[in-house]
Amino acid sequence: MNRREFLITTSVAALVPRITLASTPTELVAQPVSAQLLPDGEPTTPMLGFNGSTPGPVLRVRQGEIFDIRFLNQIGEGSAVHWHGLRIDNAMDGVPGLTQDVVEVDAEFAYRFRASDAGTFWYHSHNRSWEQVAKGLYGPLIVEELTPPDVDHDLIVLIDDWRMTEAGTLADGFENMHDQAHQGRLGNYARALVEPSTPVRRGDRVRLRLINVATDRIFPVEIEGADGKIVANDGMPLVSPQELSSLILAPAQRADIIADITSPDQIAFMFPTQDGPYLLGEIPVEDANTERQPSEISALLPNEVTQPDLDNAASLTLTMEGGAMSRRMMQGMMGGDIWAFNGQSGLTDTPFHLFERGQTARIRLVNDTRFPHGIHLHGHHFFEVGADDGLGAFRDTTLVDAGETRDIVCVFDNPGKWLLHCHMLGHQAAGMKTWVEVA
Repeated sequence: MNRREFLITTSVAALVPRITLASTPTELVAQPVSAQLLPDGEPTTPMLGFNGSTPGPVLRVRQGEIFDIRFLNQIGEGSAVHWHGLRIDNAMDGVPGLTQDVVEVDAEFAYRFRASDAGTFWYHSHNRSWEQVAKGLYGPLIVEELTPPDVDHDLIVLIDDWRMTEAGTLADGFENMHDQAHQGRLGNYARALVEPSTPVRRGDRVRLRLINVATDRIFPVEIEGADGKIVANDGMPLVSPQELSSLILAPAQRADIIADITSPDQIAFMFPTQDGPYLLGEIPVEDANTERQPSEISALLPNEVTQPDLDNAASLTLTMEGGAMSRRMMQGMMGGDIWAFNGQSGLTDTPFHLFERGQTARIRLVNDTRFPHGIHLHGHHFFEVGADDGLGAFRDTTLVDAGETRDIVCVFDNPGKWLLHCHMLGHQAAGMKTWVEVA
């Protein structure tokens, strides 16, 4: 990637207005849309979206309230909606072939579930997701704390990339085997989408909800013009806020940041590369807040978490295999199954493991490939195990670098059949997925 190949814009796009869900069903309509991804004055891009736009509307409720959503499919092919990161009933998880049937053209599906966890989540298509998400079928989903933190602005920042043609359309080739065997479908155009887009003031305290909605790109992100701390990962509050440095978001990962604005001009979201930093987007700063006094950034109120039974934990290993320069590459190129877990590519009739409800497992994730993978577990969060063997962040997606081994610990307390896959969606499309069952 170089400066000529990587188009970039310094403008910030505003998302469509948020929807605060009421007790009556809210319609969420998947349909073709036209989006102004390129700077103003450039052509619009034909895409897919929800309720007339991409990203789709911000869905927002308070913790403990009910999401009651009537999904209508008008995109011309089957689809479904997955509520990423929410620990909900299995029948509502939105995975065709595992938790529900595909929602056919002009059909609908009723999703109804309680928002038990407060935090930053998102929703996206889970049918042909490597293509439908790339075309824009996603949106932010926010569950507000009953006692939210004291901030002046609560801002959502979605980071995405697209593979664009010179005419401003999305390039074809969503199932390109070369892409799938390497890092996936990486775009040549990227930007940060921010909601709401109103200016902020120097001295304001802001909450930034960063979501990597890209299909395959890992985004390192540097934030300029604000000093703060990370207070949550993947929607789950940290016990102690962490210093804001070396922030890396794999596809589907989120980070909540509380920060004080120090710049008189802008908050800038930078994408560092070998050719230098690229400006993904900025939030303008106007005037100054002279009333807010400096104060410590406190931890968010925790969600309910069942502590693992480490003494009686099942010990399992999940090995990632395949991809370019691997022994199974030729077989994969012939059959389309380029990636595998434990030698098995794609879903089988039997799960990776059958858990008793409430059982703790320590799973060793072994990346025996030349590429990083973001491993996502549906319906649960898990603890990353640190180098000192202590329990670290509580996440739903973990980034495992090439050649790396990482342990995770999970209490499987949500009954049903749950997908476990790489959220580099090109890798998922080419076989890197399995499932677990909780009795």
